[in-house]
Amino acid sequence: MTKAELVEDVARAAELTKKDAERLVEIVFESIIETLNHGEKIELRGFGSFRVRSRGARRGRNPKTGAPVDIPAKRVPYFKPGKEMKELINLEADGTTAPQTSAPTESAPAGQEGGGSQTPPLM
Repeated sequence: MTKAELVEDVARAAELTKKDAERLVEIVFESIIETLNHGEKIELRGFGSFRVRSRGARRGRNPKTGAPVDIPAKRVPYFKPGKEMKELINLEADGTTAPQTSAPTESAPAGQEGGGSQTPPLM
């Protein structure tokens, strides 16, 4: 969804003109940015939370030349979806929860097929 589509949805749902809906969307975005710039977090129950994380300075490499490059410290916005949002996204069309899929398992090496299980080595 683009910002223009969001404005159209807001205008339709709130029965506003597109101009009023666009201003409303702009105000929400500006509020979020301003709050994050002040170092505060934003929690929207059922939706998620916005926070700012700090990344320290580090040394990287220029991928083209391989030369070392100093990367300065910076602040990065971060969004964490809420529990309710995760549940709603995982609902299937018929209203049931989609099954949780696990990571694919590796097949047994040749000659080790069968029902036996091995315990992993202790570290």
